Amino acid sequence: MLRPAPAVAILPSRGGIVGALSDLFWRKPGLLLFLMLAPPVLWLGIVYLGSLLALLLQSFFSIDEFSGLINRELTLKTYGELFLPANLDIIIRTVTMAAIVTIASAIIAFPIAYYAARYARGKWKALFYLGIMLPLWSSYLVKIYAWKLILAKEGILTWLFEKLHLMWLIDAWLSIPVVGGNSLSVSATGTFIVFVYVWLPFMVLPIQAALERVPGSLIEASSDLGASPAQTFRNVLFPLALPGVVAGSIFTFSLTLGDYIIPQIIGTSRLFIGQAVYAHQGTAGNIPLAAAFTVVPIVVMGFYLWGAKRMGAFDAL
Repeated sequence: MLRPAPAVAILPSRGGIVGALSDLFWRKPGLLLFLMLAPPVLWLGIVYLGSLLALLLQSFFSIDEFSGLINRELTLKTYGELFLPANLDIIIRTVTMAAIVTIASAIIAFPIAYYAARYARGKWKALFYLGIMLPLWSSYLVKIYAWKLILAKEGILTWLFEKLHLMWLIDAWLSIPVVGGNSLSVSATGTFIVFVYVWLPFMVLPIQAALERVPGSLIEASSDLGASPAQTFRNVLFPLALPGVVAGSIFTFSLTLGDYIIPQIIGTSRLFIGQAVYAHQGTAGNIPLAAAFTVVPIVVMGFYLWGAKRMGAFDAL
């Protein structure tokens, strides 16, 4: 009886350049890993970090008051200009708007995400994902200009309030100095509404993913032990969903900090950080001050992430 030939543990090398490279990568997997990682690492290091460092360096320059030319001597004068009342007002306005948009997005997104995680099944869950993702597929500018028409004085929202005889409510709100204006499309309220609409999907999806990881048995056990729905939410559900809230807030907060198109199209003449950067870099030619303004969101987000990490919000991510 013939015995089968023993299996060959190592196949013979293939000829040609392809075969030689295949044998080389098989013997030295570290070399293959290096070649695969080198392009993205170089791109990140040169294009992203390099431009970021160049931006940081330019923020230490200043503008000569007489000639208007850039003085390339290192100084903190430009950062001192950030604390002038007009510039400080821009920073406070932007950070406040980003915080309010983040809180409002979390409040709106949580029940939507909870329903999708606990109750939506099959085609309803697919419909949920479609409804959340569909606005992201449309053009960013188209959505903003559509909201400008909706919020305009002759828009559909005003028409609806007139039909309901509630126009006095909008007029009373628009008469408030800080949040009002001639119409919703040229007010801080309109800017807030559009910010929440545009960034809401970035809050819903992380919260929904975090809630799906919460075992249903924990909620049932909390109820069996006599906890009220409010106590269950405060002591069980929200702490376990906090990583998703933090992940979503990173998107909504940082995107609001740097956006300049929404305040430019829908809002008042009061500037945000993104508009200030555009104005100083493109119109005024004050590149050092524009660079200093761009450092502000980076510093703010750095402190935010540091605080979130100290609270342990990233442990379950």
